[in-house]
Amino acid sequence: MSYHWNWLIFFEPSPTGGGTYLDVLLSGLWLTIITSLSAWVIALVFGSIVGVLRTLPSKTTQWIGFCYVELFRNMPLLLQLFLWFFVLPELLPRQAGLWLKQLPNAPFYTSAIGIGLFMSARIAEQLRA
Repeated sequence: MSYHWNWLIFFEPSPTGGGTYLDVLLSGLWLTIITSLSAWVIALVFGSIVGVLRTLPSKTTQWIGFCYVELFRNMPLLLQLFLWFFVLPELLPRQAGLWLKQLPNAPFYTSAIGIGLFMSARIAEQLRA
């Protein structure tokens, strides 16, 4: 194999005009880190609440926690992200749906919430165990 990698491609201008290819990659890395940290905070808060609900002696609270965990653990994450981004604005009242669609970073918010709630079900199970 005598393939020569062109590592200087990272320093060439991006066709989208957002700087170099390296700048685009670093901005994507930064967005990924911020999204994962936001989702982690959401997951920790909701997972702790639901995990505690599942350990209470009341059958009603155990059932609510069980339903929450089963809903979010048994639905694929990609489907949940599609539901949060495309379906939720249509289910809300018209003004609230338009507001959500017109947020400047709507994909960021919906993905952070979707991933956070998905991970919260796993944290709830770990806390219950």
